[in-house]
Amino acid sequence: MSNRESLGSRLGFIMLSVGCAVGLGNVWRFPFVAGKYGGGMFVLLYLIFLALLGFPILTMELSVGRMGQANLIGSFRNLTDNRRRWVLPAKLVFIGNFILMIYYTTVSGWLLAYAKNYIDGSLVNVPASEVGAAFEQLTGTPSVSGGYMLLTVFLATVICAGGLRNGVEKVVKYMMGALFVLIAVLAGYALTTKGCAEGLTFYLKPDWNNFVSAPGETVFAAMGQAFFTLSIGVGSMAIFGSYIGKERRLAGESVIIIALDTLIAFMAGMIIFPICFSYGVGVNSGPGLIFVSLPNIFNNMAGGRFWGALFFVFLSLAALTTVVAVFENLIAFFIDEVKLPRKAAALITGVGVAIFSLPCVFGFNIWKSVHPLGGNSSILDLEDFLVSQNLLPIGSLLIVLYCALNWQAFTQEANTGKGVLFPAWMKNYCRFILPLIVITIFIWGYIQFF
Repeated sequence: MSNRESLGSRLGFIMLSVGCAVGLGNVWRFPFVAGKYGGGMFVLLYLIFLALLGFPILTMELSVGRMGQANLIGSFRNLTDNRRRWVLPAKLVFIGNFILMIYYTTVSGWLLAYAKNYIDGSLVNVPASEVGAAFEQLTGTPSVSGGYMLLTVFLATVICAGGLRNGVEKVVKYMMGALFVLIAVLAGYALTTKGCAEGLTFYLKPDWNNFVSAPGETVFAAMGQAFFTLSIGVGSMAIFGSYIGKERRLAGESVIIIALDTLIAFMAGMIIFPICFSYGVGVNSGPGLIFVSLPNIFNNMAGGRFWGALFFVFLSLAALTTVVAVFENLIAFFIDEVKLPRKAAALITGVGVAIFSLPCVFGFNIWKSVHPLGGNSSILDLEDFLVSQNLLPIGSLLIVLYCALNWQAFTQEANTGKGVLFPAWMKNYCRFILPLIVITIFIWGYIQFF
């Protein structure tokens, strides 16, 4: 225990936690889901569900980590005297970190490829009819897609091997600082475009008509986005809770993490919606918005190469902070459970993720033959479904039930130090209502998938 690594500063803890939460769910999924479900009304519901779902579960996961002083599995082992009914589910959901990385590194590689292509200008003068083909060529050429995946894995491995303070904490603080600068510059530019007013009205003004046309779907979409955006449930946040002291109450730290995570998602919409309305691109065009629609816009605007490069560097940083944070969680498992030194744990994690990422790289277009709905889905969709719709809600339910059944221990841990107290009125809500909401999200995920 005494030799366990710790973070050097509160800022490092906050930046790491935000870096883990911030990712494609914020800067890719949030804008197109908000566009699909009516803009302002979705955003309003999203903020409500962040308070009702994200805040209590994030505080609970951080508490489990700080109480247990280990990764999620080790924390439940330490806190429950190795009782199988807690440790076995923790082992199951912890696998979600690994599954997440074996497809997330592939997508992160695509972003690095686009950043490189805008920096060197190779994607700038591509005709609009060929931009989609360029993306298909990237994803359909394993040697290229796999190369960028390996670069992503290499970067994360080297950073984490450098140590918790001198590697992970220091590098992520710089990356997050650069990310905030880039998003501010890009948002500033977007606000000067001709469709700014129209885009922001759609994005920020709640429209009751958009809501009543599909109220159920809108509510569940907002609930799901609020739930998944913080990467809670598989121990990605618990590990950072285990690295911090008891100087600060965890409810206040959760509020800061959620606020910064939401700010980045909000700013991503401030970039995308004004640009889309300025150039007549549908804001509900789905994931293709990033890799097809926006490149077409950049290729037809003044200074498009510069803005395209900034945009994809920004996305790459957002993705890399998540990769590094989750790598740290996997590495901590090998340090805590297998007693490996950090560099060996980092090497095993990197090699393992690289090898198991290959099916996603090589099989991007073959999953459609067995997917229940057919279409153009891929192995990536299956892996994302396993994590997002299964392991995250199951892990969150595990954490909520443990804290609800051990309320005094949880609140004592969460309320140790200075800062915001965890609300006492949430006791019955966390015991009876919150578990039902998580179960509902789990069931709704299966309804959507099939």
